[in-house]
Amino acid sequence: MGSDLTDNTSQDIKKTLNVGGRIVELSTPLVMAILNITPDSFFTGGRVSTDPDEVVQRAGEMHEHGAAILDVGGYSTRPGAQEVSQAEELDRVLPVVETIHKHLPDALISIDTFRSGVAMEAVRAGAAIINDVSGGTLDAAMFDTVAALKVPYILMHMRGTPQTMTKLTHYERLVPDILKELQQKLVELRQKGVADVIIDPGFGFAKTVAQNFRLMNNLREFHQLGCPLLIGISRKSMVWRTLGVTAEEALNGTTVLNTLALQQGANILRVHDVREAVEAVKLWQLTVVRD
Repeated sequence: MGSDLTDNTSQDIKKTLNVGGRIVELSTPLVMAILNITPDSFFTGGRVSTDPDEVVQRAGEMHEHGAAILDVGGYSTRPGAQEVSQAEELDRVLPVVETIHKHLPDALISIDTFRSGVAMEAVRAGAAIINDVSGGTLDAAMFDTVAALKVPYILMHMRGTPQTMTKLTHYERLVPDILKELQQKLVELRQKGVADVIIDPGFGFAKTVAQNFRLMNNLREFHQLGCPLLIGISRKSMVWRTLGVTAEEALNGTTVLNTLALQQGANILRVHDVREAVEAVKLWQLTVVRD
């Protein structure tokens, strides 16, 4: 996997983030709440309109239930999702970011986008973290933008686009290949001076259901990268297809897999259902053996 990756195997995992001068501790896993400002997200319960009252109510509930981060996205990245222009994406997310920043100043806001222009405008509006599902592959200016903004960056593994990724699931060796691709991006980010990087293995993005479960079983391998680990499996097809249910019925399965992710060192859980994820973290913590 290369000398750079080997050198990182003994590196301690970074357990803090500098978010706009505020030091965020990750020694206790955090919960990130999903706020989709899209009409076509795969889970209807995760959709939110741009109406300020609804935004404040939904975001406020999530924050009150224990969400440390509110992740705002305006482009559905489910397999086969339709293209959305940058102008439309901005129209969706900026009012929401501004509203949350105004009414919930203590909440950390992340912007879920692969476009550097959207990321820049959202940070100016109050977002403090960039969550890029493409890992910098869909916008050549993203890494320079992150470096200039000096914000934490969530580096996710994906191949292709939401429209093509289901055809790009061939790996010689699943986990080593994903690690190598992420490591190459991580080296580039470090060279540009990006200090706070969070790794997301990208469940469901250019991976089959079977590959998702292999990935889940090998999450500890990603500690080699020395970065906090974010897991996003909330109500995804690896849950509902496997159980023969719908996304609306996939909460129980999601909680099981989130707990397994915590056991393998997940630092952030990205979820639709905040209260249940917070409870999973609390109960899991009581099982951890402390010296």
